Amino acid sequence: MSATLGALLRRLEPGWSITVIERLDAVAAESSGPWNNAGTGHSALCELNYTPQNPDGSIDITKAVRVNEQFQVTRQFWAYAVENGVLTDRGFLNPVPHVSFVRGAARVDYLWRRRRALAGNPLFARTELIDDPDEFARRLPLMAAERDFSEPTALNWAADGTDVDFGSLTRQLIGFCVRGGATALFGHEVRGLTRRPDGWTLLIANRRTGEKRRLNAGFVFVGAGGDALPLLQRSGIKEVRGFAGFPIGGRFLRSRNPALVAGHRAKVYGVPAPGAPPLGALHLDLRLVNGASWLVFGPFAGWSPKFLKHGRISDLPRSIRPDNLMSMLGVGATQAALVRYLIGQLRLSEPDRVRALREFAPGATDSDWEPTVAGQRVQVIRRGGVLDFDTTVLGAADGSIAGLLGGSPGASTAVPAMLDVLRRCFPDRYGSWLPTLKEMVPSLGCELSREPALFDEVWSWGTKALGLAA
Repeated sequence: MSATLGALLRRLEPGWSITVIERLDAVAAESSGPWNNAGTGHSALCELNYTPQNPDGSIDITKAVRVNEQFQVTRQFWAYAVENGVLTDRGFLNPVPHVSFVRGAARVDYLWRRRRALAGNPLFARTELIDDPDEFARRLPLMAAERDFSEPTALNWAADGTDVDFGSLTRQLIGFCVRGGATALFGHEVRGLTRRPDGWTLLIANRRTGEKRRLNAGFVFVGAGGDALPLLQRSGIKEVRGFAGFPIGGRFLRSRNPALVAGHRAKVYGVPAPGAPPLGALHLDLRLVNGASWLVFGPFAGWSPKFLKHGRISDLPRSIRPDNLMSMLGVGATQAALVRYLIGQLRLSEPDRVRALREFAPGATDSDWEPTVAGQRVQVIRRGGVLDFDTTVLGAADGSIAGLLGGSPGASTAVPAMLDVLRRCFPDRYGSWLPTLKEMVPSLGCELSREPALFDEVWSWGTKALGLAA
């Protein structure tokens, strides 16, 4: 998010002074690192939690359309960035089908109704439904091997999905900012924020030497992943009062066995378990990281009071304050199913995780898979104890500071989220920026789901610019 905002501002206001403060010693060593997230270009093509079933049996596609619209904005900016030298390596983005996978007659019926509900929308028109075992085996050999197809089984198959190396993307965006004159301070962290009449004074500490310095800024964006909430709390802005955070870690199994990778060229999402958060739906994914192909299965929830993978044990207790205590207690009272889910996840052994994998790949062998720990996600708890699994932009009323809380669908919606920051925090300049922003995102201000001709135009342009043509 921070890298995206920096790149946007560097194009819009090349004369502005920009400083990037990163507490670790490298770009994208936390949530944006490829092994700390699922790498899915989340466009709601396969995530079943975005298309819930209503009590009358109809399928609500509202959220799926909204998330896909957001991803289309991000995709257009990436295409513009490649064509204009902001991004110099298109290898961060690769075509990988996105697939929904269900078993059982009732769920297959749901998948048929989901497909029909989405079919009339141009953003989802290419999605296929597959319930023939032979076709299933042709497309997903690894998942078909040793499978008993006597139980009804079906797939929604979206060939237009992608795998994203968000680490590579982030490094390129920060590199563009630095080439344009931005300063990047690695191994530094913000210890305090003090409001000034014309902005903020940041107290910054060098984590290697302990040296401290002060930096004045007219505008501050807090894109520190799980650590964004404590930093916004330190700013003292009234808008953050009542907000709290709940950390959820992630664990995966991964394999680089060439035979397994060759038999699974897709990202396949299953049905979320009862009580699981939206980010808890198990999925078996092809990942392309640093030029190598892997299979990754998960996530399995972990837990730590840390707000970052490289955080502190004290992060959660230090975030609890009088103004958000009732929000924390409210979640404890209303999220019993989530608590049971997390406790169950923490009890899982490695053999238990491989058994879960066999729901997707019945022939899976323990020795082919190794555990890996993903990043921390701090889910937003809103005032009143409402747990929010979406991405939330929070900022001061005067537009001098903004921050990003939450994680799903996260990086895939970075561009619309940061355009929202620009609109809210720079209202006096946003209008003059619009011509340039519309060069970056030609559909800006339009709903592509309502304008199929425009969607086809920007989709074809993006596909060519990003090197995604079949």
